[in-house]
Amino acid sequence: MMNSDWAKELNLAITIMDAEGTIIYLNDKAAKTFEKDGGKDLVGKKLQNYHTPRSNEIISKLLNNKETNTYTIEKNGIKKLINQTPWYENGICRGLVEFSLEIPFELPHYIR
Repeated sequence: MMNSDWAKELNLAITIMDAEGTIIYLNDKAAKTFEKDGGKDLVGKKLQNYHTPRSNEIISKLLNNKETNTYTIEKNGIKKLINQTPWYENGICRGLVEFSLEIPFELPHYIR
């Protein structure tokens, strides 16, 4: 069993919140992404405090319905793929995890 934080240095941002909306994990890329809001100091804070009411409604819906939300954004000239999905422990939904990765503006698509 691996005991290290395998996600710590991945080149994509990972943010994890518990079922009450508290941020419980940020990898290095997520901490850097949210540096203006506090970076690693966001751990232990309510995610809802950093989102608009519309975003908070989406977060609640994802948690309540155990749904996944995937979309792309462009911010500061960088295009990203965002995937927000419930995470489970022993079959019980414990919160949401967000994966955010930078992608090229022209992304190949393959049918296999």
